[in-house]
Amino acid sequence: MVQKAKILLVDDRPENLLALEAILSALDQTLVRASSGEEALKALLTDDFAVILLDVQMPGMDGFETAAHIKRRERTRDIPIIFLTAINHGPHHTFRGYAAGAVDYISKPFDPWVLRAKVSVFVELYMKNCQLREQAALLRLQLDGVDRAADEPSGPDGLLAELSARLAAVEEQAEALSKQLDDDSADASAVATAAHLERKLTGLRRALDALEPGTGSGTASLPSQS
Repeated sequence: MVQKAKILLVDDRPENLLALEAILSALDQTLVRASSGEEALKALLTDDFAVILLDVQMPGMDGFETAAHIKRRERTRDIPIIFLTAINHGPHHTFRGYAAGAVDYISKPFDPWVLRAKVSVFVELYMKNCQLREQAALLRLQLDGVDRAADEPSGPDGLLAELSARLAAVEEQAEALSKQLDDDSADASAVATAAHLERKLTGLRRALDALEPGTGSGTASLPSQS
């Protein structure tokens, strides 16, 4: 079952939150309300969000200040922020929004279809990156299994055959993951994890090749990978 993405809606006016929920309900994702910047920051402490819709004009901590806090936190700095504002102060006001870390800036009243389409893009990107991280984690577990198999006592021929088969299966999945990562929108942590796994796979394959009869001295050992 595919887990739903969470979308954070931040606005001090209940009627605006209700309108946003009505517009975005068709995306069939989890919509989380926050009526202030402080409430939004509290929600971000415990939950992961695909995108944040943030009202600029709020009493107390306004949207710009809230965005600044979000971007300072390592956990939340990469969450896309779409600013919503009912007042158009011109290009300087818009520039301030982008400088605060917004990926988009929409003036009210906005076109519901346009807003829904923009949010859906970030939801799809979030889901894709979650999938990539899960695949990378699975590959890491399988690779650890190959490492453990290398330490298990067994006959030389049987051990080499088992290791080679396990490694081939991991290499196949790693190749599929790499193809999915050939995209500028791929999550940086997933790319880094995939690169680390690729280095481990290369080292293990070279060690196995050296152990194969007729390809080496037969005394090579599997490297300790970190």
